[in-house]
Amino acid sequence: MASGKEPIEVKFRLFDGTDIGPNKYDPATTVTALKEFVLARWPQDKDIIPKTLNDVKLINAGRILENNKTLAESRVPVGEVPGGVITMHVVVRPPQSDKSDKHLSNSPKQNRCGCTIL
Repeated sequence: MASGKEPIEVKFRLFDGTDIGPNKYDPATTVTALKEFVLARWPQDKDIIPKTLNDVKLINAGRILENNKTLAESRVPVGEVPGGVITMHVVVRPPQSDKSDKHLSNSPKQNRCGCTIL
């Protein structure tokens, strides 16, 4: 790889427990490139399909990763097994509708979160 460092093996865990990967990435790979990879390989049989990179958030060790950071900068080595696969959780932002303000005011249960972070 270009950076001269050992590639990092990552798999992406979707909201329903299915995985994309694992695949090896150069430590200099950006979070934006990882999101592009996830979007390109998103299973089309899912009810929720992200349309843009902004619809996807990657979480590693409880931290939301920033698009401009590299994989090496985003790693949390505490608790990682050397040579092991890093699991990143993928959260999809729900689609926004024009009527969301009316709908939110009529429904007090809209603040619930349907994701689980392990």
